[in-house]
Formats: sequence, structure tokens, C-alpha cells
Amino acid sequence: MPYRELTMIDVKEVLRRWSAGHGERRIGRETGIDRKTAARYIASAERLGLVRGHAMTDDDAHAVAQCVQSRPLVGPSAEWNDVAQHRERIERWLAGDGEPRPLRLTKVHALLVRDHGLRVSYDTLWRFATQQLGWRKKTETVRVDDAPPGQEAQIDFGEVGRLVDTATGKLRKLWVLIVTLCFSRYQFVWPTFHQTTEEVCEGLDRAWRFFGAMSRSLVPDNTKAIIKDPDALNPTLVDAFLDYAQTRGIFVDPARVRSPKDKPRVENQVPYVRESWFDGERFVDLDDTRRSAEHWCREVAGARVHGTTRRVPREVFETIEKPAMLAAPAAPFDVPMWVDKAKVHPDHHVQVAHALYSVPNRYLRKHVRVRADKTQVKIYFGTELIKVHPRQGPGGRSTDASDYPVGKAIYALRDVDALLMKSKERGVHIGLYAERLLGGALPWTKMRQAYALLGLCQKYGDGRVEAICQSALAFDVVSVPRIAAMLKSAAKPISPADAQGKVVQLSLPRFARPTAHFETLPRSTKKEGR
Repeated sequence: MPYRELTMIDVKEVLRRWSAGHGERRIGRETGIDRKTAARYIASAERLGLVRGHAMTDDDAHAVAQCVQSRPLVGPSAEWNDVAQHRERIERWLAGDGEPRPLRLTKVHALLVRDHGLRVSYDTLWRFATQQLGWRKKTETVRVDDAPPGQEAQIDFGEVGRLVDTATGKLRKLWVLIVTLCFSRYQFVWPTFHQTTEEVCEGLDRAWRFFGAMSRSLVPDNTKAIIKDPDALNPTLVDAFLDYAQTRGIFVDPARVRSPKDKPRVENQVPYVRESWFDGERFVDLDDTRRSAEHWCREVAGARVHGTTRRVPREVFETIEKPAMLAAPAAPFDVPMWVDKAKVHPDHHVQVAHALYSVPNRYLRKHVRVRADKTQVKIYFGTELIKVHPRQGPGGRSTDASDYPVGKAIYALRDVDALLMKSKERGVHIGLYAERLLGGALPWTKMRQAYALLGLCQKYGDGRVEAICQSALAFDVVSVPRIAAMLKSAAKPISPADAQGKVVQLSLPRFARPTAHFETLPRSTKKEGR
């Protein structure tokens, strides 16, 4: 029959009664401990020099228990020693050194038996690997203190079930965004069909509205709606969510990948929300689930006695945590869209969400970053804000004429009025001629001829073109090619060198004759002239 190992309280009771003068039989009878067991503990007390009549301390009881309960260490078995000879080889295989991946322990056992003639059981190898090599040893953990009131909120996504989407009529997965305040454990649940940045920002704003306050920092998981690069030391946030954090004035400290202990206050709440709120309920649509979840957060989860803090979360929140939090935002956040490396095309525009926005000429063919919200589009080159446009719908365009090179804006924008002004600056009749050109129902179809007319002014001079236009208007000749032919066939103007000391008279065009020359004479007059 094995010996019974007494606990500390049992050993103290035996020593106390022995010190009071009780015999072994009486001690065994009144304590329920076997007489022989009590005798062994009394004999050890005498060997240690303890005497009756003195109060027994915890140290005395521990010393007596060690004398009775300690056993000599058993040396390693032959199989253990055989395995120990292959220690380095086993470590290398389990670590994956020289292999594409670490080997499983069953494969290590097979290799030792087949290639090295080792005759040991798998259980012995398993004990050696766990005890001596630390294979699959569980890591130690510590309990981290809660953040001060109002400082931290932990958020997580979790699937709770399925719900019919009334927009499509299909059964879809229903996710919940859970926001838990670390100090009070007060929480908010936001049901949604999507895990997007827009849904996260909307859910957080609804949470701040529910709490009536906002925490100073967030600890999210590594959802793609929040984290772009989940680096353990320097994680990169999605630009739109970073914009949200900057607008709200809060700080974000993401949890590491596959590290649920980084956000323990919210991690174990997903099954609680699913089992306590969603399971067994019948909901009409998504709005119905959101109303039900808010009521559950306030009246059920918020009014219970929390299993860890042993306090009511809503009461702790109202009395302690809420005064230490930031004020809740008054307006919802307009989630922007960020476009990295948007190219400025040769037409001086960038394309964002199927709409075009102009960029100054000096940034032609370069890459810019674009931030687009519901009302504005901001274009950045590096850290410089270079352009702001009103937001356009798909297929729309916002163009600033000053972004074009000098002289190109009129043509690009089909600015007929500006073209007429330039023509009038050249001459009165040139302006009138341009008005005749561009006066039709589709003026922009004649803009090339108006540009050609201005080109003739640069080639032949404003005076000659002015005279030709005056004559052409008198005969209702509205054709720029005809004007060009007239100028080409007309006499060349006198050069300034020849004109020194002489009176220069501009020669009229060849077809400019007196009006009488074109009069129609009666038939009898013609015969008399013959």
C-alpha cells in the first residue's frame, strides 16, 4: 500500500498534537491519519531536534515534510542515454537546419531507428525532446495591467452567424465590430456585412456616439481595413484609416499578427456576443440587428457583473471612465479615398474614380498622390498640396485654365469669347471677321480658322490683314483660305530700309476697284460704244 503524502495543514496538525502530548494512536484516531504515517512524521521531527511543548511554525512543518516525502532521484535509463547521444542531430532536425522545413518528431524517430540503429520508443524520444530540448514548450505569460480610465479601447471583428441581405435577397455572413473599453469593460457591438475601412470608421463613430465619449487610443487587430503592412515594430496603417485617426485625434497601436494576447480584453468577447445576443434570435434586416445589438450592449452586457472585475461595466464607465475620455465627435467622418502614384497624363489631367482633374503644367508626366472625399479632391506632390478641385462624378471633369501652358487654355477649353477678344485686339475688322467666323450654331468647329486668321496677323502684320478683312467683309467673303490667298498674291510691303525719307502708301488689293467698274450698262449703250 503506498504511503500517504500529507499536506502542509495535515503536517502542522500532527506536530501540534504531538507537541501537546498526544500519542500516536490518539493522533491517528482524531485526525483520520494512519498511526504509522503519523509515527514517521513524529520520528522525523525528533531527528530534526524539535521538542514537545513548543509552538510549531510553518518552517518546522516544511522541514519535517521534506524529511518524510523526499525521494532519491532516479538516474536516467539506458534508452534515455542512447537518445542523448544524438542530441545535436535531433536539435538540428527539429529546427529545420539544412532542411526545407522542420521535421516532425515522428519522422525524427523513424530516421533514428532506420539510419542510426537506435532502439528506443517514441515516448522516450518525446519526453527527451520536451524536457531537454524545450520542444513545444508553452511560453510563459504575464497579466498586463489595464490602461488608465479612458485611455484605451480594443476592437476586433468576429463572425456571429448568417443573415438575409434584403438588398440582394441572399443569405450572407454577418460580422460584428466589437469595441471594448479596457478599464470598465463596457462594450459596443456594430453588425455589418463588410469588413471595409468605411464600415470600421462608421462603426467607431457609432460607438463614440453610444458611449457619449471617445477613448484616446485604439488597439485593433490586423484586418486589411485598418492595417496595410502588419510589421511587428512599425505597422503601416491604411491611409484612409490614418486620416480618420488624425481627424479624431486618437492614436492607434495595432496588435501583432497572430497575437491575440495583445488585445485580450476584446478577444474573448466574440463567442460571448454570439452566444448571448445573436444565437436563437430572429432579425428582420441589418437595421434590426443594429438596434437589437445596441439594446443588448446597454441592458445586458453593460448591466451584468463582469466575471473578471466583479463590477457592473456601465456603472464603472459612467462614474470613473467617461469623465477621463475625449468628447464624442459631432459629425460623421467622411472616409476619403487615397490614390498613390497617380500619373499626370500629357493632357494635364489625372484620373481618379473615373473622373478627370487638371494639374499644373510643371507636374506633367509625374506621379502624384490624390485624396478624394465626397466634396473635395486634393492633389499632393510629395508633401506639397498643389491643387484642390471639387469632387466630380464618374465621367466628370474639373479643369483649371491656369494649369495649361500659356496660350493653350483657349483651345483646350474651346473658349470662343477669349478667342474673339484676341482677334479684336489685332484690329476692328479682324475682330468683326472673327465674329462672322464664329457666329454659327457650332462656333468651336470654326476655331481652327480663327486661329489661322491670327496666324496671318503674325505673318503679314495686323495692318495688311485689317485691310483685307475690311474688303472681304464688304463683299461678304468669309473664308480664311481666301484671305490667305489674297495676302499672298498682293504686292509686297515696302521694307523699312526703303521707306526712309519716302512717303509710304499702302497698296490696295488687286481686286479693290471703284464701284462704277462693276455697274451693269444697258445693252444699247454697249453697242454705241463699239
